[in-house]
Amino acid sequence: MKNEKKYWNPAIETLPSAQMKALQWQRLKTQLQYNYEHSEFYREEKFHKVNLTPANINTFEDFQKIPLMTKDEHRWTQEESLRRFGHPYGLTTCAPIDKIIRINSTSGTTGQPTLYTLTKNDVNVLNEMHARKYWRTGLRPGNIVLQALSLSMFTGGLPLSDGLQAMGLCVVPVGIEGGTQRVLDFTLLTRPDVFIATPSFGEYLIEQTPKLIGKEARELGIRWFYCAGEPGAGIPSLRKKLQEGFGAKVFDHTGGGHAFHGISCDVEPYPGMHFISPDHCVLELVDPETKEPVAMTDGAIGEMVFTFLDWEGGPFMRYALGDLIQIFTDPCACGWPEMRFKILGRADDMLICKGVNIYPAAIKSVVGEFVPGTTGALRIILDSPGPLVSPPLKLKIEYGHEDMTDEEKHNIVRGLTDIIRQRLRVNPQIELVRPQSLPREAGKTSLIVHEKDI
Repeated sequence: MKNEKKYWNPAIETLPSAQMKALQWQRLKTQLQYNYEHSEFYREEKFHKVNLTPANINTFEDFQKIPLMTKDEHRWTQEESLRRFGHPYGLTTCAPIDKIIRINSTSGTTGQPTLYTLTKNDVNVLNEMHARKYWRTGLRPGNIVLQALSLSMFTGGLPLSDGLQAMGLCVVPVGIEGGTQRVLDFTLLTRPDVFIATPSFGEYLIEQTPKLIGKEARELGIRWFYCAGEPGAGIPSLRKKLQEGFGAKVFDHTGGGHAFHGISCDVEPYPGMHFISPDHCVLELVDPETKEPVAMTDGAIGEMVFTFLDWEGGPFMRYALGDLIQIFTDPCACGWPEMRFKILGRADDMLICKGVNIYPAAIKSVVGEFVPGTTGALRIILDSPGPLVSPPLKLKIEYGHEDMTDEEKHNIVRGLTDIIRQRLRVNPQIELVRPQSLPREAGKTSLIVHEKDI
């Protein structure tokens, strides 16, 4: 085992930066020509509208003149295609229908689901990206992975199962649809050593396992916990809770049914996720307000924009997904070579209170620091739809245990108020509520609720 490879695909994953940029540019030129020839929407709405063709895109700055694509526009292309062709694949899907072998989808929680169309080539690309992530963190054939995410056609479902199996791992795709007891039943029955779930569900499982099966979560034998769908390893208090609760290594990772993939490493403090798919994805930053390009320099913050490379089915081009990220170009102490990023939050989750931008994950990080004085659970209460918040910022936070005195609760509120004011530059109004009184969810947990919904 001493000579075992460190990377799944060392020839690509250790490619020097200059050579990777050259490969990216070569693939980008090829992809732009492909998109132009095979998609009416890209040709007319993205190239011709700004008097561009692939032939006159000779620099990266030329490429950035192509208008951005958004989720709303993506949904419009599906609806327009249904109207004109009787199916949703006529405008942005570039491969012929007889080459499409899978349709993935978003959950559609904020509107009509958006579809991802994949050919065999695209599925192979996804499987390669998944293998790169899990191999780096120590998984090998023989590991048993319990997949406790929503299954079916969503990007954390079948695409993830396929990728895990393709690299030789054993998958237990139990999902979360059957409830917590079913997840625990299959954990006891199949004995996985790897768990993939939202960190919210991880927290919930730590709390519920003793009640449901009379054991602590750390007795389940989980050695790796991979956070999906929400920040986990990047919030120190939450990372510690998951590490200690399961007795496992904890990693953030992203990338389900698309070409943008990242994985965190073991370095402390958390350095972000490593961007491991630059040969199949061009990553850009834009200003979330003006949509103008933001230079990719160390520490830069902007809305994430990506373009798929070497992709046949539905190759997204300058797609603005709505995630705000920060990038880091300085070398990481772990030795992995590529750029890193932190997901700060969704652009549509960002709140603005007296001119200050507030991300729910940042508040959760502060609240987690006060465990065991708090349980870590909270909700941000809005009087009206965001992003503008009329001060004060209202928070409901669970105190840590039923035996807390009024003085202890007072000190918790004072401490939280001081830290939030100092770090986040906003003055909160905090209401402490009983432990376990805020809803727990197996999927993603929204930290923002509206007063009318309480």
